Amino acid sequence: MSLADMIPLLRGLTWTVALTAGAFLIGAVLGIPLLAARKSRLLPLRFLAMVVIQIVRAIPPILWLFIIFFGLGMGLMPISPFNAALTGLGLIAAANMAEIYRGAVASIHHGQFEASAALDLGRWSTLRDIVAPQAFRVALPSAASYLIGLMKETAVASTIGVAELAYQGNQLSQLTYRGLEIFALVGLFYVLLSLPIAWLSRVADSYLQMKVAR
Repeated sequence: MSLADMIPLLRGLTWTVALTAGAFLIGAVLGIPLLAARKSRLLPLRFLAMVVIQIVRAIPPILWLFIIFFGLGMGLMPISPFNAALTGLGLIAAANMAEIYRGAVASIHHGQFEASAALDLGRWSTLRDIVAPQAFRVALPSAASYLIGLMKETAVASTIGVAELAYQGNQLSQLTYRGLEIFALVGLFYVLLSLPIAWLSRVADSYLQMKVAR
């Protein structure tokens, strides 16, 4: 494959990385208030958060992109394909990250909350100094696995015209009639993107475990 053929794929690779990073960042941030609502003492708020999470996770990502781009984007306000994909995948990531956070918080022994109450620590101090460090360590492997899955989900953005890796691979295969070679290379790019994420996750997890062991 010539360098000229590689340029569109490399351009698509940058869009894939940008979409993955942006959606994951949105999900990691919005997942925190969703978790807070899910764990709220107010039953209506807790129920609403649970319903929102379940609905967002139940609908396929491609349908969310269609709703945002073709529905909201063409009916209410114009939105670019990339922003529509970023919004849709970011909302899905928020729901999934909220569940990852919830599982991490649930793994913390209830006795630690009782100890913080006995020490008269405030709610914010308990969350910041006791819950957050332990929950982060527990959530890290699941979050890394989800990040890899999210990277693969970005391929659905090609259906609304985002020029990411799968889109560029499809366009190039139609021009050159070398689909097997091109899509094998596209698959290799996805593998090369996922390996560093998995490796960094294991390194960070090992470091955090060693830090706790001390």
